[in-house]
Amino acid sequence: MYNRRDWLKTAGCGFGSLAFSALAHWDAVAAEANPLAPKQPHFPSKARSVILLYMHGGASHIDSFDYRPELERQHGKSLPDSVNTGRNKFNANLGTIMKSPWKFRRYGGAGAWASELFPHVGEIADDLCFIKSMYGNNNAHTPATLELHTGTQSFMRPSVGAWITYGLGTENQNLPGFVTICPPLTYSGQRNFGSAFLPAAYQGTMIGTNRIPANQSRFSNIDNKSTTVADQRRMLDLLRANNREQLERTGADTALESRIASFELAFRMQAHAPEVLDISNETEQTLALYGMDDKMTENYGRELLLARRFVERGVRFVHVAHTGGRGGRWDQHSGLVKGHGDNARACDKPIAGLIRDLKQRGLLDETLVVWSTEFGRTPEVQNNTGRGHHALGFTFWLAGGGVKSGMSYGATDEFGYHAVEKPVHMHDLHATILRLLGLDHTRLTYRYSGRDFRLTDVGGHVLNSIIV
Repeated sequence: MYNRRDWLKTAGCGFGSLAFSALAHWDAVAAEANPLAPKQPHFPSKARSVILLYMHGGASHIDSFDYRPELERQHGKSLPDSVNTGRNKFNANLGTIMKSPWKFRRYGGAGAWASELFPHVGEIADDLCFIKSMYGNNNAHTPATLELHTGTQSFMRPSVGAWITYGLGTENQNLPGFVTICPPLTYSGQRNFGSAFLPAAYQGTMIGTNRIPANQSRFSNIDNKSTTVADQRRMLDLLRANNREQLERTGADTALESRIASFELAFRMQAHAPEVLDISNETEQTLALYGMDDKMTENYGRELLLARRFVERGVRFVHVAHTGGRGGRWDQHSGLVKGHGDNARACDKPIAGLIRDLKQRGLLDETLVVWSTEFGRTPEVQNNTGRGHHALGFTFWLAGGGVKSGMSYGATDEFGYHAVEKPVHMHDLHATILRLLGLDHTRLTYRYSGRDFRLTDVGGHVLNSIIV
């Protein structure tokens, strides 16, 4: 006769990797029977969901949105010693100041600056809030990427999407609360969308990777051809009955209940996930808005269209990296003009299309969109045609979700080197994202290994002046 652990080992084989990824973690933690059930925020929220746009590899702030005319005036000269600080092995061999290869112009009523790299984003500048004084603690890709995604440079910590899903649950019980679309698996890979010591239900569920075209990417292992839906339903019902008998004998067992809940989610996804990925009912106008009528923009356009489809169905957090194609990235130590040029052409129109689409559907007010990168680039040239890593000052922008539009917050110095006006650390960004979702970053904690952890560690200040 099978006991309950035998059932868990044998009956779940058709329910997908989503369910089984949780097993090791559920043994170590007690969780609610339905960890993804919607939860009340700490206070009224501005946003219901987040779309994080990550420019993988370090997009240059001084070639995109942070216009520094001093670079033109000082082109070919050495950076002043008073500014030239914070060197490390990633930018120790830099040359002289290099002006941007792209012209800048002002856009919109607020007169926001954007370069020729991002003309489409420039056209929606009045919907954006630029943070031009971001800074991080490391110029190396892996620790900087971890800091952006988890708040720490080196430790195993839950990602921002996992924290948000832990704090709020999700509004669609037939889909994961946190989805990552075609993510890169470099620079710490799955740790950037993992749950670490939080229950595994809160980790990001992958759709393909950046090495697979978006139109071929799917959730893994939910297409079960070996067992009928009816048979799977009977197996789950039998598991539930067996579980009830066990609970009558032993009392509450939240770990077991959570395992069953994860099986149930994977089972429901088989019916509901394919519909989200099927964009055949989208109009030609919508597809064109995302650039899906152009080979250059089709791939990232599809990813962002899927992001919109997920948030409108109640998914809490969607992560969409832009990697510059299969295995590529925004990391131009040389070949800046071609590398950044190709990357921007591939994502500029789709990003603007996402904001316009969300806005016209009435979703932008409740969806926070964050454009991010792990760091910026140096004002000096590297390898004759590129720029080095630069974490001391760079640019993000936010849109929707309770953020003021048509404004810029903070500034770098005249060379785009140091964040000198209202500096914003990654902890400050995370605290602000949580605040917009109705969460107090000091109260969103999880006890692990004898102490309370939080996304912002012991830091973080909410940027109240950018909130409506």
